[in-house]
Amino acid sequence: MPELPEVETTLRGIRPHLEGRRIERLLVRETRLRLPIPPEMADRVGGQSILGLSRRSKYLLIQLEHGTLLVHLGMSGSLRVVPAESPPKRHDHLDLILTDGRCLRFHDPRRFGIFLWTPDTPDTLKAEHRLLRDLGPEPLAPTFDGDHLYRSSRKRRVAVKSFIMDAAVVVGVGNIYANESLFLAGILPASPCNTIELERYRRLAEVIRALLLASIEEGGTTLRDFVREDGRPGYFAQSLRVYGRAGEPCKVCGATIRQVRIGQRSSFFCDRCQH
Repeated sequence: MPELPEVETTLRGIRPHLEGRRIERLLVRETRLRLPIPPEMADRVGGQSILGLSRRSKYLLIQLEHGTLLVHLGMSGSLRVVPAESPPKRHDHLDLILTDGRCLRFHDPRRFGIFLWTPDTPDTLKAEHRLLRDLGPEPLAPTFDGDHLYRSSRKRRVAVKSFIMDAAVVVGVGNIYANESLFLAGILPASPCNTIELERYRRLAEVIRALLLASIEEGGTTLRDFVREDGRPGYFAQSLRVYGRAGEPCKVCGATIRQVRIGQRSSFFCDRCQH
């Protein structure tokens, strides 16, 4: 699944091509996404100008003159800006066609993405929409720090890896980044979250922020189903220290990287560097 850096990379890639442009029409080839596209949506967005683009967690918000497009890439989705006359490929489910002859094309082989219009502004969506209202702080925002993690963990006993992957605690820390962050912070992923001290949480919050920023700068982690908006994969996978490296030597101490399942997700760690 595309994680927060992949979504942020997509946002930064498509924003210059969409902001200030006018939508000519919405062309829908497949309505059966995670949330079905209603037939009246094309009439809602056609003719509107695009005022701005933003992100909340892994959701992209495209603000129009009237209402907002709420977009989620799902398990395998991607967005590209292409000439409107470009022949669609298989799984190119819709085009947001602009008056300048280009279109924003939504590609989603597994059809688990979301592309919907709502009458609300982005700020209202973030505060009230059922998909967004209960989300925790953004990991790159000033409201996220080790003190927040420490306070949120005191009455819980789940594994710390599951804890930092909980979107109600902090958004956007998916499986890859949880594994990598815990390694860099020296914390075993199975440790009960309420046993981690404040200073270690402060270190973990710093690592999470730095790791996500580094991944955004490098274009997002290369995943099997993800490519950037320009069709090129990201490069952060070349920097992974533990994720996907079970049985290989730790790049720091040489011990063997181990793999277990925590919360039904593969977890990778070095039991010499992490404790």
